[in-house]
Amino acid sequence: MSAIENVTHHQQSRALGISTAAFTLCFAVWTIFSIIGLQIQQELKLSETEFGLLVGTPILSGSLIRLILGIWSDQYGGRIVYLAVMLTAAVATLLLTAANSYPTYLLAALGVGIAGGSFAVGISYVSRWYPQERQGTALGIFGLGNVGAAVTKFLAPFVMVALGWHWVAWIWASALILMAIVFWFSTEDEPAFKARQASGIKPASFVKQLEPLKNIQVWRFSIYYFFVFGGFVALALWMPRYLVGAYGFDIKTAGMLAASFSIFASIFRALGGMLSDRYGARRIMYWTFIVGAICTFVLSYPPTDYVVHGIKGDIRFSLAIQPSGFIFLVSILGLFMSFGKAAVFKHIPVYYPDNVGAVGGAVGMIGGLGGFLLPLTFGMLNDLTGIWSSCFMLLFVLVAIALVWMHFAILRMEHRAVPELIRISTYLPELSYPSDLVLTDWNPEDPGFWEKTGKRIATRNLWISIPALLLAFAVWMVWSVVVINMPSIGFKYTTNELFWLTALPGLSGATLRIFYSFMVPIFGGRRWTTISTASLLLPSLWIGFAVQNPDTPYLLMLVLALLCGFGGGNFASSMANISFFFPQCKKGTALGLNAGLGNLGVSTVQFVVPLAITAGLFGSWGGAPQEWVKDGVTKSIWLQNAGFIWVPLIIVSTAVAWFGMNDIASAKASFKEQSIIFKRKHTWLMCWLYTGTFGSFIGYSAGLPMLTKILFPEANPTQYAFLGPLVGALARPVGGWLADKLGGARVTFWNFLVMNLAVVGVLHFMPGAGDGGSFMGFLAMFLLLFLTTGIGNGSTFRMIPVIFLTERLCAAKGRGEAALGQARKDAAKEAAAVLGFSSAIAAYGAFFIPKSYGTAISLTGSPDVALYCFIAFYLSCIGITWWFYARKASVTPC
Repeated sequence: MSAIENVTHHQQSRALGISTAAFTLCFAVWTIFSIIGLQIQQELKLSETEFGLLVGTPILSGSLIRLILGIWSDQYGGRIVYLAVMLTAAVATLLLTAANSYPTYLLAALGVGIAGGSFAVGISYVSRWYPQERQGTALGIFGLGNVGAAVTKFLAPFVMVALGWHWVAWIWASALILMAIVFWFSTEDEPAFKARQASGIKPASFVKQLEPLKNIQVWRFSIYYFFVFGGFVALALWMPRYLVGAYGFDIKTAGMLAASFSIFASIFRALGGMLSDRYGARRIMYWTFIVGAICTFVLSYPPTDYVVHGIKGDIRFSLAIQPSGFIFLVSILGLFMSFGKAAVFKHIPVYYPDNVGAVGGAVGMIGGLGGFLLPLTFGMLNDLTGIWSSCFMLLFVLVAIALVWMHFAILRMEHRAVPELIRISTYLPELSYPSDLVLTDWNPEDPGFWEKTGKRIATRNLWISIPALLLAFAVWMVWSVVVINMPSIGFKYTTNELFWLTALPGLSGATLRIFYSFMVPIFGGRRWTTISTASLLLPSLWIGFAVQNPDTPYLLMLVLALLCGFGGGNFASSMANISFFFPQCKKGTALGLNAGLGNLGVSTVQFVVPLAITAGLFGSWGGAPQEWVKDGVTKSIWLQNAGFIWVPLIIVSTAVAWFGMNDIASAKASFKEQSIIFKRKHTWLMCWLYTGTFGSFIGYSAGLPMLTKILFPEANPTQYAFLGPLVGALARPVGGWLADKLGGARVTFWNFLVMNLAVVGVLHFMPGAGDGGSFMGFLAMFLLLFLTTGIGNGSTFRMIPVIFLTERLCAAKGRGEAALGQARKDAAKEAAAVLGFSSAIAAYGAFFIPKSYGTAISLTGSPDVALYCFIAFYLSCIGITWWFYARKASVTPC
């Protein structure tokens, strides 16, 4: 019996009505900075970009927390989670009034953003009260809470003008506390949650709740929601600023006019839900995207004066959207955005009835991130182009992408299901079919299969993976070149701050690798390679905009440096993916090629960027050059090209990965199955050794340009920095090949000995104690270091599959052929996970090595102490390699 069969209409209405009222207040609090931010901007004299960051920060935290809150709602019930969200957001809003500087305002804004997470809680809670055929309408009504943005825009300006912005925060927080009390005493737990409690069934684990996120369908819905909801939030936040700047309205009038957009984009969401129930969500999405494309295209057109050279003289006229036309168009845009928001969430409880919180939270998170990223980008575009309508140009591009992707996804489905189209209900407009790019029969250890089929497929996937990984490394290490040029064009950062910008991509990339290590068996190699490669567009584009303005806040630069970690994370998943395609005897060479040629991205960025920034490669689209004076000569550089140069290549690589790579069905594994590696001793030993090789490679790559500039000011680091990563990357396949021939442990042992000697050589040729040092000797020792890191990278990665295969085969010995076959599969999965996880730990070298230089120089005036620490670390690696793997009596020789 269904849990909602005995639910009365009164119970449903009460749960829906009070939840909607609570969401309205939460949304009003969530968007509070769209009004009070204007006064804070004046008080602190913030730039457009700083204002965009302040307005967008609550949207960021509210978006990111949605996934977690959605899962908690599924696990513990939406009622208690809803209460906690409201009370926490209210307290953060009260604390906002105690902020006294820009950083403290940003910190308080993060707490205020928790109010935005209420959406994921609400859809989980409300959907449990209604049957499937009425969920579209119910969730559409709940979505009316978006009108909270209009409440803030309508009322907050009057309160702020009369009493000051502090009173806005006090009143909004008090109202939220009152609503939390009313909600708790007027509602009850949802029927499904009460039924589960009564039966004693434990909720699904957090990891189990994440499993639906492996479906590409979820991420397609997320892109739709990025436009319809993220675009709505962005415009709701940006509209007062737009109306004041573009049309000269005062803040009260701008707030009133902006409220009309918020109302149209909110109150018709219920109608959108009803239309989705009746006509199908797919049709509503088509209406939304087509009308959205038309409106944003017209709104994109900037005011323009025309001169026509006629027969009897010049004919002059102007073309511009008047305020009345602007309000009409954005109201229509808001109306169809409200339809689209309801249509997107019509799908979720139908396709994922047991994971509404998780899937709804993920989709809501991506949509909410649009509300953070878009206002910030609007500010950057204003600073860059000087055109107010540039924000609508960006929205036009987004809606066009969403429309094209949806249309081709539907066409693909229809082409697969033509005989069944007559029986497809408008109620369920999409069907899922297994892809022909999924390999259901994959056995590379069978020589016959390998020669006939496997080798060709594996090679194709390898050669698609390599350029994608090269681009990932390029984006990851782009700051190592950018920071060298920033002081010349007006950025007033200290040496330590520049080292932080160089080091932070290593920190975020290493952390992301921990998660990326387990993504391939969950999502599939093709899908994850596509997603992770496409993610590189975000930092590449933003860096291109940010470096054009020396007034860009340092905090924003730190955020962009962290986002470059997307590139660092890709290595873990790429190596894990390729390891599944090749037989044991070929893994060393295959992994060496993938990693070695992928590592070339480091030298590529250090070679290409210094050339790319010397010319306006993208014309007027790329922005104006930055000028600086050296030795009395004025020079121009286009530092934005350091980011923009990768954009077209990333787009091509993403498309090739999607259409050319494969997923392996037998390589599927949950996180729980893979987590066995944390109990393996050799996982941690190999993490230590790989940190000694790859951690050194990536850390030296990131830190060498700045170190060279400090120690040898007369040398130009950009002329030499690429050589080290180039040598290291090219040596990696050699290291894999040598390990295949001689044994990984033997090569690794001798390699660490040479690394130690190379560090001693670096110390010898560095300046110190009145000695100017030798730059060529310094460079030669670092090239030797890079050579050994490359060889060690290849040899250690050859060791990992051998170690885990040996252990699993020994454990299965004497238990029959079936047990041995299963042992090989288990070993492949464990080895793939360890390859990714060890690369994650090792990648922290990209943070610690440059930061070690910066800290040592700050404390002692010299980087010597950092290098002596590296020597001690390499000595420990020598001991571990010999004791566990290289000596004759070792348990697991490799």
